[in-house]
Amino acid sequence: MSSDEKPSAPRSLAEALRARDDASLAALLRARPDLVTPVPTDLTQLATRAGTRASVVRALEHLDRFTLQTAEALAVAAEPAAYEELLGLMAGDARDAAVVAALPGAVAVLREQALLWGDDDRLRLVRTARELLAPSPQHPSPTGLGPSVREATAGMSPGRIQEIVTAAGLASTHDSVSAVTALASLFSDRRRMGALLAEAPAESLEVLERLVWGPPYGQVTADPAARLRWLLDRGLLLPTAPGTVVMPREVALHLRGGHAHRGPEPVPPAVEAAAARRPQVVDAAAAGQAYTALATVEELLKDWDEGGPAVLRAGGLSQRDLKRTAVALDLSEPMAAFWVELAYAAGLIASDGEADERYAATPFFDEWVERPPAERWVLLAQAWLAGTRTPGLIGGRDAKERTLSALGPGLDRSAAPEVRRRVLTLLAGLPEGTAPTAESVLARLAWERPLRGPQRDDDLRSRLARWTLSEAELLGITGRGALSSQARALLGAAGHPHGPGADRGTGSARDAGSPQGTGSPQAAGFPQGPGDKLPFHHHTVPAHAPGLLSPAERAAASAAAVRLLAPLLPEPLDHVLLQADLTAVAPGPLHRPLADVLGVLADVESKGGATVYRFTPGSVRRALDAGRSASDLHAFLAEHSRTPVPQPLTYLIDDVARRHGHLRVGAASAYVRCDDDAMLNEILADKRAVALRLRRLAPTVLAAQADPAALLDGLRAMGFAPAAESAEGDVLITRADAHRSPPRTAPEPVPEGPPVPDGTLLAAAIRAIRAGDLASTAPRKPAEDAIAQAPGALPRTSPADTLATMQAAVLTGEAVWIGYVNAEGSASQRVIAPVRVEGGFVTAYDHTADEVRTYPLHRITGVAELADDEA
Repeated sequence: MSSDEKPSAPRSLAEALRARDDASLAALLRARPDLVTPVPTDLTQLATRAGTRASVVRALEHLDRFTLQTAEALAVAAEPAAYEELLGLMAGDARDAAVVAALPGAVAVLREQALLWGDDDRLRLVRTARELLAPSPQHPSPTGLGPSVREATAGMSPGRIQEIVTAAGLASTHDSVSAVTALASLFSDRRRMGALLAEAPAESLEVLERLVWGPPYGQVTADPAARLRWLLDRGLLLPTAPGTVVMPREVALHLRGGHAHRGPEPVPPAVEAAAARRPQVVDAAAAGQAYTALATVEELLKDWDEGGPAVLRAGGLSQRDLKRTAVALDLSEPMAAFWVELAYAAGLIASDGEADERYAATPFFDEWVERPPAERWVLLAQAWLAGTRTPGLIGGRDAKERTLSALGPGLDRSAAPEVRRRVLTLLAGLPEGTAPTAESVLARLAWERPLRGPQRDDDLRSRLARWTLSEAELLGITGRGALSSQARALLGAAGHPHGPGADRGTGSARDAGSPQGTGSPQAAGFPQGPGDKLPFHHHTVPAHAPGLLSPAERAAASAAAVRLLAPLLPEPLDHVLLQADLTAVAPGPLHRPLADVLGVLADVESKGGATVYRFTPGSVRRALDAGRSASDLHAFLAEHSRTPVPQPLTYLIDDVARRHGHLRVGAASAYVRCDDDAMLNEILADKRAVALRLRRLAPTVLAAQADPAALLDGLRAMGFAPAAESAEGDVLITRADAHRSPPRTAPEPVPEGPPVPDGTLLAAAIRAIRAGDLASTAPRKPAEDAIAQAPGALPRTSPADTLATMQAAVLTGEAVWIGYVNAEGSASQRVIAPVRVEGGFVTAYDHTADEVRTYPLHRITGVAELADDEA
């Protein structure tokens, strides 16, 4: 230990972790869950894992912009760096007050996440983070700084270094190391550096101004101009390769006034309001969109009721089927793709698994459609919030240049749920009824999770955020751009009068304003874990995002959203208005039995605030084919119409019913029989019947080569109304059977990295790490005849010595250190306090497992007593 180092100063990251309390270790494992999978054996292994490249890269990607800027500044500072040096790099010579106030928090975050260790007078980035963030020709630093004088002169000849020192006005030295140190000291001294630059030609200063904020590299010719020669002679530019020069880091920092970054951003950008409306207006607009969402999903599933589109060989919908679905729903193809994907994410549609594989509604759809509308909407909203499938990618191309199709592979983006949650949390932080500007939301997200490199408007997170804003409006999460009350309740927004966080005393504005703490996405209280369900149905979509709400609070949030939304949805009607032009007007949503029957009896002509149905001979025949008689249809219309049944509609029903079944089609290959031979003559004379290959068997019977179904369709296309009959001659009732897939679960979201461990797992992991660390670091008394072993290996003692030491420990009550190999052959080190030794087993309190366990003596490789000060 050096003379200027505090006795308690940690010498490694492992020692720094060893000094932490359990709460601090839990915060580290919660922030970096990859460190706990699998549980490290001790703190040394935890520190090693925290310094691996993959783990460090993941941790850096989850830092906000100011904390990342702090890490970047440490990467260009001396190692170790004092806090004052870091403050100078971040706040500059003028000591920006906002940076001074925010820097301790950023340093604390880096320490908490084990990216930084050491006391304030000896701050050290973990080596991997420094390698990733330090500037190099291949990977320029976001600071725009170049190498230090020492790094830039590493390959320079001693004579040339002495020439530069002399030209800069310094005394020559006896060695290159001291010369480089003197030059760096000159460039770091504000007064002396100012005097040197005061002698520089104006043209030379212009060159420095062009390089000062980066990139620090420039090109020169073999015979540089005078303005460049002046800089090269004094080391203000140093050669790095033939024809390339670089501005040393110390020179750039002087010209920048000490700033490592051109624009440090200690404060997150505010989310700006685009418009403010009354909350009641927002809630009503969102409820209208929610009702439209439910109607659209129902219409989609009814369109696929008898079997949907075929599944492509590679999976997904073909472009032709997507286009046909869009036409059926009267939507654009991207919007149709969104609703198809939403229904799939909610577990309402799936592949039927047949040889001729097709998409179909799942049995859960029949359950879902019977639920109250508000509950159905909550299920859709939860599926959207938790899903990782991203409809906005449909139509694009994957890494192999294959087109991404709806319901096909390649649409999962693990960042989607986190971005959706964060966008909605930002909206929840605004006053109720306030809609944000999309640009301010994107700017805030870019600050919270910046890209390591140039920021782009087309990066995945920005696109996910834009899609979130538009999809939330389609789904009714937002109304006219503002978050609705029912969505606030569903998210469990703190401070909402109906949300489970209402009693916590933390305001939503604070949640939206803090990148750490309560402002994290977890504060939104989303469901988590594969077992988390909504309270009112067993088939809900699991959400894997961590949340601060307990399962009971999440259930309360869902119930609160249902309570708020239900009164805003239109009440279903039990009547229609029949018109003389063979149409029926439904002035609002209809009760399900009425809508189902009317959907068979009439065709939908137009939709909107009111739905218009049109009665045609084909639609009436469809109702008769489904088993209803003319009298049933007359009674149905009279019961559910607020206007008298028009006479043309009565005539239409009677006329179709009179002709319905006059022709009979059965199985021979197929046959047609009719008591009216004139009608059979008419059929035979029709040219459209040629494809049916009909021939007369009797005055009232025709035989056909086509099958009965094709014969029925052909005769109906010719304008007749045949009915199918059984082998006994009875009319067959041909209802359209709904096609369903086998029971399917909703697609599992693809998590972004390992899940955040819960409190129970964290407590157990920390106990195991502490105990393993005790076992590996506790001072031990070597047995006199212990078998020789390498450092860090399992203890090795003879069976007799092992037994004797165990028996002695039982009498003295002391803890001992053992090596143990379990039945699977896995070896471990443990610290135990033996209680009893008998029958070839030792019963002891195991500090590693924090419980009493029994170990076979023959599986103990060796034992050692702990040193007196650790016993």
